[in-house]
Amino acid sequence: MAKVRSIGVFCGSAEGRNPVYGEAANAAGRAIANAGARLVYGGGDVGLMARAAQAALDAKGPVLGVIPEFMIRREGLLEAAETRVVTTMSIRKNILIEESDAFLILPGGVGTLEEIFDVLSRQRLDQHDKPVAFLNVEDFWDPFFKLLHRTEEEGFTPDGFHDHVSLHDDPEAAVERLMRG
Repeated sequence: MAKVRSIGVFCGSAEGRNPVYGEAANAAGRAIANAGARLVYGGGDVGLMARAAQAALDAKGPVLGVIPEFMIRREGLLEAAETRVVTTMSIRKNILIEESDAFLILPGGVGTLEEIFDVLSRQRLDQHDKPVAFLNVEDFWDPFFKLLHRTEEEGFTPDGFHDHVSLHDDPEAAVERLMRG
């Protein structure tokens, strides 16, 4: 496992109904910057992803945003972040995964789930061995982990699949875990 220099953050392009999600995104962005890592994210200026990226920028950390051109009208851009504009969502996700040495997952919707499953599938297929940490704000990820454990119990996912996946209540602890690789 290579040294962790960049942490990909997958989370909502919405704020969610509970203000604690935004607070967690702010804390996660600060923790990544304070750990000396670059935050890599979906490039927009909306939702939890923008909160995490802006918090990292405010803490003087480097940020890379990757966004398809057609999404700029919908999500805007964080002008202070380095931004790569691409043509498709698939290219965006591939770059996010390639540019990240580890992944921090915050609450989010269908897009976040799609990114998670791609990262976990690639891990399962030995395409990478990058650590993945979930920030379990208000027990958000409990049902997801219950489903993952069920796939193991039923023999659809190999035992021990969760070796590179961790669940945390605290953003600093999650980032610390990721930095260890």
